[in-house]
Amino acid sequence: QVHLVESGGGLVQAGGSLRLSCAVSGSTFSIDAMGWYRQAPGKQREFVAGISSGGSTNFADSVKGRFTISRDNAKNTVYLQMNSLKPEDTAVYFCHRGTWYRDTYYPKYDSWGQGTQVTVSS
Repeated sequence: QVHLVESGGGLVQAGGSLRLSCAVSGSTFSIDAMGWYRQAPGKQREFVAGISSGGSTNFADSVKGRFTISRDNAKNTVYLQMNSLKPEDTAVYFCHRGTWYRDTYYPKYDSWGQGTQVTVSS
C-alpha cells in the first residue's frame, strides 16, 4: 500500500516562497513518475507539476516559471519549490504517483494523502 506524507505548507505573503516535500513509502519510488496537485475551496483538484523517473518535468500553465519540481530517489521524496507565490496559489497541495508518456504526467488511481495547506496572503 502506497503511503504519502506531504509537508512544508504554511502561511506566506504574496511574492514569498515555500518548499513542499512528499515522502513516499510502499512503492517502487525510483521508477514512478510523481506529481503535485492542489485543491482550493469550491474548486476541483488540479494538476500542478509532474516529474518522470528520469527527471523530465512539466507544469500547469498557471505555475510555469514560478514553481519547480524535483526528486531525491535516495530519500524517496519529491519536492515542489514554489516561488513568487500569489494569493490564487492558496490551496491544499497533494502529491501522487503517476506514469509518464510523451512528456505528460498521468496519475495512478491510488488513495490521496492528507495534503499540506498553503495560504498566500496579499
